[in-house]
Amino acid sequence: MGLNIENYGVLNIGGVEIWITETIVNTWIIMILLTILALFVRFKLNSFKKVPRGFQNVIEIVVEMFDNFAGGMLGVNLSYISPWFFMIFVFLLTSALLSVFGLRAPTADWATTFAFALATFVLMIGMGFKHRKGDYLKTFFEPHFIFFPLNLIGELAKPVSLSFRLFGNMLSGTIILTLYYSLTPLFVQFGIPSLLHAFFDVVFGALQTYIFVIISLMYVKGAAE
Repeated sequence: MGLNIENYGVLNIGGVEIWITETIVNTWIIMILLTILALFVRFKLNSFKKVPRGFQNVIEIVVEMFDNFAGGMLGVNLSYISPWFFMIFVFLLTSALLSVFGLRAPTADWATTFAFALATFVLMIGMGFKHRKGDYLKTFFEPHFIFFPLNLIGELAKPVSLSFRLFGNMLSGTIILTLYYSLTPLFVQFGIPSLLHAFFDVVFGALQTYIFVIISLMYVKGAAE
């Protein structure tokens, strides 16, 4: 794992260069793993029973916990979009956990975090107009129309700040671990790094995933209500 993002190749499609970077490849790996897991769970659904046991119990607990969490934040009228945030939560958490095995987290690349933040921003605007219509537009001119530029900048700053918060925290862990491996002798690179990975990848990664999701939920709820 290094600080620089490797570039594995360049595709030229219609005169447009598309770089196949380490972030894209790692994102594909995570997507494939999550797709396999989803298909496995879907296959196991056919054998689920009324009294949950073992694997079924774990799946139901995870889904119900997140559904209650997101539903409590969004409210009844917006609970139908909670699966979108469940997808974000699972992807971000998987990215952090797989860093333990040397896979550079896609969230350590600002392009990934900004894409998620931008999607949240678009969803926020969409829910605002869908549920409040003209009243949502009026908020850009409150308390007086001269505040429109400031209100607009404030809204546009949300995806930027959201993306930099996650990106900065995830990259900081990558930087610290890279420096540790680079500056320490080989005999102290066993044992101690596992503690650092446990903190930065597991604990810190899970915390940043939670923060990103809960702030996204607050933005969407604030726009819609």
